[in-house]
Amino acid sequence: MKFARLAAAAALAVAVAAALPASAGSQRNIVIFVADGLRYTSVTPDTAPTMAQIRREGVDFTNSHSSYPTLTTVNAAVIATGHFPGDTGNYGNSLWVNFPVPCRLNGTVTFVEDDCILRDIKGHYPNDYIAQTTIIEAARKAGYNTVVIGKKGPTAIQFLPALDSKNETVDGPLGLFIDDSTGTPTNADGSPTKSTMLGKDLGADIAKAAAGIPVPPHAGTPNIVQQAWLRQAVTQVIIPRLKESGKPFAILFWSRDPDTTQHGALDSDGKLVPGINSTSARAAIRNADASLKDIVETLKQYDLAENTNVFVTADHGFSTIAKSIPAADGTVGRPTLAPGFLALDVGGWLGQKVFDPDREGAELDPASGERPAQGNGLIGPSAAAPQAIVVSNGPTGFIYVPSGDRAVAKTVVAKLIEQPYVSGLFVNDALLAAGPKSDFAGALPMSAINMIGSSKMPQPAIIVSMRTFLIGGCLEAEPQMCQAEIIDGGLHQGQGMHGSFGRGDTRNFMAAIGPDFKKGYADKAPVGNVDITPTLAHILGLSLAGPGTLKGRVMEEALVGGKEPKVEKRNLVSDKAANGFHTILNQQQVGDTKYFDAAGMPGRTVGLVEK
Repeated sequence: MKFARLAAAAALAVAVAAALPASAGSQRNIVIFVADGLRYTSVTPDTAPTMAQIRREGVDFTNSHSSYPTLTTVNAAVIATGHFPGDTGNYGNSLWVNFPVPCRLNGTVTFVEDDCILRDIKGHYPNDYIAQTTIIEAARKAGYNTVVIGKKGPTAIQFLPALDSKNETVDGPLGLFIDDSTGTPTNADGSPTKSTMLGKDLGADIAKAAAGIPVPPHAGTPNIVQQAWLRQAVTQVIIPRLKESGKPFAILFWSRDPDTTQHGALDSDGKLVPGINSTSARAAIRNADASLKDIVETLKQYDLAENTNVFVTADHGFSTIAKSIPAADGTVGRPTLAPGFLALDVGGWLGQKVFDPDREGAELDPASGERPAQGNGLIGPSAAAPQAIVVSNGPTGFIYVPSGDRAVAKTVVAKLIEQPYVSGLFVNDALLAAGPKSDFAGALPMSAINMIGSSKMPQPAIIVSMRTFLIGGCLEAEPQMCQAEIIDGGLHQGQGMHGSFGRGDTRNFMAAIGPDFKKGYADKAPVGNVDITPTLAHILGLSLAGPGTLKGRVMEEALVGGKEPKVEKRNLVSDKAANGFHTILNQQQVGDTKYFDAAGMPGRTVGLVEK
């Protein structure tokens, strides 16, 4: 058969050299499977047998890294482009974008996991928001059939032009794009989704395969029904059409679970144990694994497996939420950190009013118990003239200073170093360069964590990484399974979140299998989501273009014939503030690519090594 001959020829080329020539690599297929929020140590033969098998029989990336902030859209852009956030401009799940976003009711602070909002941001910042060529875009330009399917937001980031796909055939000019807003013109609140519709024939075939359900169902906890619909669309309709087409293909499948369930599960509400190690969370991992299993088995069914590289990753790890400062033994009392505590604190330190950007700029009255709805705050004499803007990303807070006033930033940092909820601080390089370095003692520069690059998207003045700790009474064998983190937001103590600089969030699951990857190989070198696109582009012989130098590397050691790289380890340590507060960054490096294990104040960060 044609596919068998091509696979044999390409395998011979790989055996000769680790660097695949484009003529051979261009005929490979790739599948990128993203299990949202999957910790490395939560994958076991019981919870995730398919992932465990791929890790055992293919490449096990034992030293894996999510990019900081360990958030979904941050890492979606990293996975898509092979560039760190300083280049992509996607610094967080929520951003201050400095223009009225039409799809956000003209608000300037916005959550970006939304097709409509992504269109607005890209339209306003075409050369600064994800301006790099993505792996899906490069494959499409090279003549591949492409499919991106899954969770709203990160799926679109993989190839933003595909939001205009007609979803008629796999050979369409923009490939296939299906997320959980596809086929639904409006959201529940009546706002437009601006997602795709399904072509008549494709939609009919998927509905037939999915028990008559014509469009993706709403998300659930666990997300079984929606995930089943997406899985059936891929395995029963799309892969058979890709086989029939005869062209090489690239598929990206973004699974909402276990993330959605770990966020929303209530079986540990108010308690840190079991936290996100609960029954429902483990069911969510099995749910994601079931989707991967069906995709892998369908590839085998259609004689595509031998010529297809499957890369499995997670955008980030996960932690149990704490809403109060822990005792020395890792236990917590009743919640004391209500949503918006950072914005209200900053307002108090600056002696300014706080307005809620998620309530059309309404002024808050903290004395009467009013809180920011989503943890965000406009701080100043009026909502239209803020001195500072606080944007909550769970355990990471962004503080913007629109005027660039160094005195404002200095006042805020001087107070932050006194707060027990703070673990690490990072200050914009422009502020550091504009005066004495001692003004920001205790903080490291944002460039140290790859947050300053080619993008000119509005940048935070200060990044606050909040405290993580090991849960007292947690019986899990691996420390990362016992990580709790303080967050600023509306979820409850005992539910799940991510975004911190603790190792429980930075260590994501990563594994790969296929003709170009070694078999039964444990890769101990540091790797990260930033390396996925460079590696797959190398295998396929694709060219990537776009601004910025904050790039990942080809994971040559994981490829057939590849050698292990030289690894350097070091700590970056800030100057100490007068009270002793300082930020340590644990870093590994291969060539020019840096990987961050953990960062923060000693005693306030899980996995942090002082020396």
